[in-house]
Amino acid sequence: MPKTTGVKMVVNPRDKENICREVLSDFPEKAERENGIEKIAVMCRTIPVWAEYSGDTVRGFTALRETSPCSAEMFIIAVRKEYQRHKVGKQLFTSLLNYARRQGYEYLQVKTLKTGVCPEYDSANVFYQSLGFRELEVLPLWGEENPCQILIRNVN
Repeated sequence: MPKTTGVKMVVNPRDKENICREVLSDFPEKAERENGIEKIAVMCRTIPVWAEYSGDTVRGFTALRETSPCSAEMFIIAVRKEYQRHKVGKQLFTSLLNYARRQGYEYLQVKTLKTGVCPEYDSANVFYQSLGFRELEVLPLWGEENPCQILIRNVN
């Protein structure tokens, strides 16, 4: 990984996968709740990914997945626990949002656990709301015990 600072788009599929595994190792709950870190890492190989660096350290990453010609999903955003609340997530989201605008998407969505199910996800939901996302609906996509809350926002 390059010695750099700030958010950079990651192009190499192997680098995308390695960054995903590296950052998500801070979140063992993702392995249980979201079909495993391995599945997420493999998915990230083929979609746009951004990483936030401080020297040789990857502090977080995000990835975008197209869901329709007018909409994309923030497939994942993860910031290592020690760097949370240092504006890393906001910087990653800004890069993703700017890309979505250039690609002509009208809407962004994010899928998360319904508020009240898990404290770690509750803080993520507060973060998503601070980025302008609003609740669209809650569906049992991940089972009755893990209700999926879909949040959306306009790209412009």
